Amino acid sequence: MTSSVARLTGNDQTSVMSSTVLGLVRASHPEPTAAVTTVAALLAVGIGHPPQGIATVAITVAASQFAVGWTNDLVDADRDALVGRADKPVAAGLVSRRLVAVAAAVAATTTVALALTTNPVAALCATIGLVSALLYDWPLKSTAVSVLPYAISFGALPAFVVLALPGAPAPPLWLVAAAALLGAGAHFANVLPDFADDARTGVRGLPHRLGPAGSRLAAVGLLVAATGTLVLGPPGPPSGVGLATVAAALMITASAWYAGRSAERAGVRPVAAFRAMMLVALIDVVLLVTSGRLV
Repeated sequence: MTSSVARLTGNDQTSVMSSTVLGLVRASHPEPTAAVTTVAALLAVGIGHPPQGIATVAITVAASQFAVGWTNDLVDADRDALVGRADKPVAAGLVSRRLVAVAAAVAATTTVALALTTNPVAALCATIGLVSALLYDWPLKSTAVSVLPYAISFGALPAFVVLALPGAPAPPLWLVAAAALLGAGAHFANVLPDFADDARTGVRGLPHRLGPAGSRLAAVGLLVAATGTLVLGPPGPPSGVGLATVAAALMITASAWYAGRSAERAGVRPVAAFRAMMLVALIDVVLLVTSGRLV
């Protein structure tokens, strides 16, 4: 009997541990964390980092994303619970707030420590990107300047990757500007499906102040501007493929605009518009990591 109880207790402990780990992973926003980390790693490959440098960049960016994701879910726990977000582990009580807070602190500290193994200037860029993103989580998410952390953090990402390469020149302005525009556009596009939930919980960032139509316009303009900057920014004439990409981005964002307006009139979530704008963002990411003239 005693051994059976012991086995049951051990199984329960394993189940609880597995549930906690899964909750931490889900609370870290794993999809965007994986996406941003992959972009950083591919960019590091593109500009000539050695394997160790690629690993350092990837792990640093991943740690930063973990810190931001965990902080976001921690700060938003009460709002997520109010709107019944069962997919949010902290709000659903699947993982404790204290554990998530400790994990976020460890990840943030790890980000700075790893970045410092490159050089002070690169580490400063990584730290700026981290701090800016954390300031979005609180208190800037519900302010008229909610877009600034996205622009700053996205702009700091390629700056860190370039500067972390020994002997690399300063990151070109067009590269940083394109990343900042991409981040700002992603902010407006990302909010589009969540206006109703955000209104119920008192979130009043810049997209909410502009409204759905204004946010669609901002997302379209910023994402097309990012595409154009990536194609026209590097030295030399733009390629035919690059110009075709700009034309494709214009057509996709135009369709996103009309899809969003139709969804608004029908009173449904503008999922199609959001997906179309994310497609443009994906195109921009591909341009970012495949350009042969980064530095």
